[in-house]
Amino acid sequence: MSAKKKIAIMTSGGDSPGMNGVVRACVRMAIHMGCDAYCIYEGYEGLVRGGDLIRKMEWYDVRGWLSEGGTLIGTARCMAFFERAGRIAAAKNMILHGIDALIICGGDGSLTGADRFRAEWPSLLDELAANGEFTTQELQPFRHLNIVGLVGSIDNDLSGTDATIGCYSALARICYAVDLIEATASSHSRAFVVEVMGRHCGWLALMAGVATGADFIFIPEKPREDNWREEMCGIVEHHRKIGKRKTIVIIAEGALDREGNKITPTMVKDLLADKDGLGLDTRITTLGHVQRGGTAVAYDRMLATLQGVEAVKAVLEATPDTKTCVIAINENKIVRKPLMEAVQDTKKVAKAIERQDFNEAMNLRDAEFSEQYKSFMMTTAVQVDKELLLPEKERMRIGFINVGAPAGGMNAAVRAGVAYCLSRGHEPMAIYNGFAGFARHHGDTPMGSVRPFNWLEVDGWASKGGSEIGTNRELPAESGMETIANLIEQYKFDALFLIGGFEAFHAVSQLRKARDVYPSLCIPMTLLPATISNNVPGTEYSLGSDTCLNELVEYCDKIKQSASATRRRVFVIETQGGRSGYVATLSGLGVGASAVYTPEEGVSLEMLAADVRHLKNVFARDQGQSRAGRLILINEKASSVYNAKLIADILREESHGKFESREGIPGHMQQGGTPSPMDRCRAVRLAIRCIQHLEQFGRNVHNRVKVDPTSTTVIGIKGASVVFTPIKHVEEEETDWPNRRPKAAHWLGMKEIVDVLGGRPRYEHPEADLTGIKAKDVKRGIVPL
Repeated sequence: MSAKKKIAIMTSGGDSPGMNGVVRACVRMAIHMGCDAYCIYEGYEGLVRGGDLIRKMEWYDVRGWLSEGGTLIGTARCMAFFERAGRIAAAKNMILHGIDALIICGGDGSLTGADRFRAEWPSLLDELAANGEFTTQELQPFRHLNIVGLVGSIDNDLSGTDATIGCYSALARICYAVDLIEATASSHSRAFVVEVMGRHCGWLALMAGVATGADFIFIPEKPREDNWREEMCGIVEHHRKIGKRKTIVIIAEGALDREGNKITPTMVKDLLADKDGLGLDTRITTLGHVQRGGTAVAYDRMLATLQGVEAVKAVLEATPDTKTCVIAINENKIVRKPLMEAVQDTKKVAKAIERQDFNEAMNLRDAEFSEQYKSFMMTTAVQVDKELLLPEKERMRIGFINVGAPAGGMNAAVRAGVAYCLSRGHEPMAIYNGFAGFARHHGDTPMGSVRPFNWLEVDGWASKGGSEIGTNRELPAESGMETIANLIEQYKFDALFLIGGFEAFHAVSQLRKARDVYPSLCIPMTLLPATISNNVPGTEYSLGSDTCLNELVEYCDKIKQSASATRRRVFVIETQGGRSGYVATLSGLGVGASAVYTPEEGVSLEMLAADVRHLKNVFARDQGQSRAGRLILINEKASSVYNAKLIADILREESHGKFESREGIPGHMQQGGTPSPMDRCRAVRLAIRCIQHLEQFGRNVHNRVKVDPTSTTVIGIKGASVVFTPIKHVEEEETDWPNRRPKAAHWLGMKEIVDVLGGRPRYEHPEADLTGIKAKDVKRGIVPL
């Protein structure tokens, strides 16, 4: 038998939330795959110094690391590694420990150093042999070094990936701070200039601007025109004239003007406070390293875990000819990309900024970056740029309606859609409280459920949770299809923009099918999925699901802390999600659950028995040296019999006093809270796309709408693309109607990763239920089992 492969994991460069999730995933996946796992402490410094800075890791050594911030194996600058002598020492230490593969989580500088190390590896071994450190025979097994990179950076500055590990956690810190600042800014009618990190990348500043509805932003890739002072003052003055009491300007630390001169927060503050100009009471807040701190949000935990697992697979599948790769994510897909191409493209951005080629700098960023910049400009300069207005005959009256349960990001989507409509000259109309409100309260006095938006009010909705225009689960058929059709004609709607979950999808389906009977329904309609369950067909992502995961992960962290403090205790947590196990599975990934029960798989006595045996073994091995609290997550509809309380009771009974169990039901708190930055940013991007799609049809297009399948669509993220899919196709091809979920789900494979990294043994999967005639015949004994 060949010797076990030995894989080392290292964090380098600036720390970022999620790095500990990478280490945990790599260590446990390596052990699961039959390898030895090592951690190199203190980054390249540990690699050069060796000794006890290179440690073999066991399964339980990384327990509880998911909820820890920073990097527990340390990171440090290492000047010695820049010299060949340092790299010789590093190579020697790796061979002494038998390590022939390296996974590095760091920034582009750390990954560039890793690629250089691999390129030099053969000559380093030759030099070690020439110096008499090792014989040629001893070095033979180490002739090929495999390296895989993962990007840990809060700046999200690597080209070729949508997100780097830690960036959404840093963005969450910024948005939380700005949300707090807005309260005091509004109270005193002040202006605040908030400086965020980003020397060569304005992602944090841009996304924070989009997510918080800031008045103005400065980023290095896209300086304002030469008259940026007049432009900023003009927009701020416009906002003040319409009644805004607060002004928020977000500036990246690398902000420049068109000439390449640095723009500082002090310059911006002095301009806003100038008594001969706006004369605003202005303060500066520099967030600094607060942005790096704290535990990782749910998305970064998921990203770190999935990329860590993929990194181990990449190492094991690599050949001597395989190029050094970096693990990236494009929309919802984990992919491998050539490392140095990504690094070189990243450096091109900094060089383009340096030579003041800002168009090139923007082009080198991904499509989402440019799209979000345009979205920000559209939403912050509402009714300022008159060139955006359409001719009178092309302007539309568009109804906005929320359907289903509330979800984080609904208000941000409405705000963005309204902003786009007003900028183009359309008339956005709010339909309050869903179809129920539309049907029964449209004519109420003094104020009905159908009314125009007040932009001053809507402008403050970016960070609000819930649904400010209300929402309701009632479907059009329940409200009365004829009533809805007549009201659409009465209020002269040219299009409908729906935001919501499976009920909203079902509503569009009903409206589409009723067109043959009611001609007034022959208007374009599009749906933006928004539900914590993430169960809308036609998309892999729904607004609100990220907010829900953050709330649930935070809740589970606290519960797990309690379970750990009392040592031998298991908590069984019930999650929402309808008949979709997305929330339970992704939460399990983020908190390191021991088991996850989902509707897609079901629950059986055999599963529960296997998990009881597993937990007994886990607690039997705990001799008091480690914290040993455990979590089990169960979706609310995973079983009609086995609920959280019953499973907790079974565990308690079968433990025979060896451990305790409790149930926890977070309930509707999973829907609430301040929307996450991801939900806010995607809400803005997708809502504007939706209105643009409706805009393509224009007014009085009944005949075209009847024959064009794209006149009723759902917008969604599929793979690496944002697409509009005709509702008719989604209804017929992609929908599991009885279970109110898509037929296929991109996340199903993640449950296996939860089980593997949680150390859950293999178990018998539940039998599928017999249904229909066959079930009756079996019960009657007509056909055999």
